[in-house]
Amino acid sequence: MKKVLVISSSPRKGANSDTLCDKFVEGAKSAGNIAEKIFLRDKKINHCSGCGFCNTNDYTACSQKDDMSEILDKMQEADVIVFASPIYFYSICGQMKTFIDRMCARYTHLKNKEFYYILTAADVSQSAVQFALGEFKGLMACLENPEEKGCLFAGGVWQKGEVDSTVYMQQAFDMGKAV
Repeated sequence: MKKVLVISSSPRKGANSDTLCDKFVEGAKSAGNIAEKIFLRDKKINHCSGCGFCNTNDYTACSQKDDMSEILDKMQEADVIVFASPIYFYSICGQMKTFIDRMCARYTHLKNKEFYYILTAADVSQSAVQFALGEFKGLMACLENPEEKGCLFAGGVWQKGEVDSTVYMQQAFDMGKAV
């Protein structure tokens, strides 16, 4: 049994990437894992101020008092972390970028984790996902022994609910179940 933490950064609750997160969680739970989804829009997460507090405190704390500390606790406890984002202008959304920047407070303590990505876009081209994946690969280069396990790219979905009648729903469930 693994602890799975899914980070949904969609600004639209119940929209395409967020719905795929729910399917991933459903699949992970069906395989006997403990799974939780965090919807970033429901959280108070400030932008990194670049103050250096984390650096001078062995990356154990952040000077800001918001919801990020609680999420970082859950990330440290998790075996598997899933990052989900809609793709805007061929990159991750602003909510996910702000979240990643704030991981600086404890990124050195996120060791030996498995990572999955769920990305959605109106564009159907595989090239649409490359810049977004580059953002995640930059993060992975800073972590100790991360294992990238899979990426679900759901192209051709824009309007809320368009993903519901696609093969991506089953793929997200199966990916979660395979954790």
